[in-house]
Amino acid sequence: MRKLTRFISLTLALLPAAAAQDLPRAPAAEVHTVTEKPGPFTEPSIAVNPRNPDQVIAAYQNQAHIAYSSDRGKTWRIASGTQAQNYNVSGDVSVAYDNRGHAYLCYIAFDKLGTTSYWGHNSSRNGIFVRRSLDGGATWEQDHIPVSEQPNETPDHKFVPWEDKPYIVADNTGGPHAGNLYIGWTRWTIDDSQIQFSRSTDGGKNWSKPVEIDAERGLPRDDNGAVEGFSGAVAADGTLYAVWADGVQILLTSSKDGGVHFTRPRSVVVTAPLMFQLQGLPRANGFPVIAADPRAPGTLHLAWSDYRNGDLDVFCSTSTDGGRTWGPAVRVNSDPVHNGRDQFFHWMAVDGQDGSVNVVFYDRRADGNNDRQSVVLARSTDGGRSFANYAWTGEPFEIGRIFFGDYIGLAALGGRVYGVWTEKPPGQMPPAPAAAHATEGGKPARPWREGTVIRIGVADFGAR
Repeated sequence: MRKLTRFISLTLALLPAAAAQDLPRAPAAEVHTVTEKPGPFTEPSIAVNPRNPDQVIAAYQNQAHIAYSSDRGKTWRIASGTQAQNYNVSGDVSVAYDNRGHAYLCYIAFDKLGTTSYWGHNSSRNGIFVRRSLDGGATWEQDHIPVSEQPNETPDHKFVPWEDKPYIVADNTGGPHAGNLYIGWTRWTIDDSQIQFSRSTDGGKNWSKPVEIDAERGLPRDDNGAVEGFSGAVAADGTLYAVWADGVQILLTSSKDGGVHFTRPRSVVVTAPLMFQLQGLPRANGFPVIAADPRAPGTLHLAWSDYRNGDLDVFCSTSTDGGRTWGPAVRVNSDPVHNGRDQFFHWMAVDGQDGSVNVVFYDRRADGNNDRQSVVLARSTDGGRSFANYAWTGEPFEIGRIFFGDYIGLAALGGRVYGVWTEKPPGQMPPAPAAAHATEGGKPARPWREGTVIRIGVADFGAR
């Protein structure tokens, strides 16, 4: 295993007494910058070890990186040995801890991108891989483990599929499938998009042959009409629930036998379109995130964002009967309806000890031009029926057409909440719109490479 090599000096940003958006400050709020200088850093994910809550890991791209804390998020180090060794690029990261306290990093790896938003066209060899840390995130095994790997060319010389946006889930219950690991993702082909799934029953060492779990395939583009945005959660009884977006609806399926068989997917929430452009941000989405309350069998929470109210809002719906029926869409952000300010790129986490529902998102309520955003943490202590909003950052920041990825991350345990997001520091020069997704040999072009940092927020509701 490769050893941890570098210590990151922290930038601790405590919010002022009155934050810019006039929200109360998140209790015991800290914000740490874990990237030493701006770069092509986006799409972070975060997890806390249920076996040892002192351990927290956060992943981000580009390449696949891990920041690791062994003191409940007070200090952070960067682990080595997490990038793909035999591919040019690795990213689309997600992380999880299993019931033994082992940490897992899941990512895609490839040599070059295919056609923009039509990823199955002209795609290179690519795949989904997992790396393991058996000490909770400090050191990582040298070799990554393939989950699904595509060659440069098929035997019949057709375009190869493109594996995208994987999300890893661990069964940390005491149920019959405890210890299982699950990964779902979108497979792009030249003709369509599919939801694929694989599972591991031996601690991530081996993965099952991918199977398609959607009932109907989507369009082959990821700028609308595709099936994408897989999210999964394991309920108290060991049932695996999975959701994804399909046009203007969110689909749900479940498996009671550890990911061997799934129910037929069905629509549970009708939304406005979940892919959109915002002012200063050419690409954003409202993909669903599902979470289960391990203290309350059958209780599930589902978060997404859409513009049914004209501007973008974040919503949450709750089921108390294992996903058979769902409550009304509760607006998570607390600013006035129809005020023309956007909230976007949400993530959700249910605290396994106190049952609170926590949601993080970018928030533009403080900017009359609807252009700059800060980071807000929303929290529900009444089962998702209402949410209090808290400021996690103070002064809003600009995006300026820098690529911001597709998601941010959140984890919660014992009243302590950890968020991770992308931020553009002041003084960065934005690229021209056409350069935002340009590549140099499969790697981001230089204007995109100089724009973002990864920040981790900590809040402690038990400290009040």
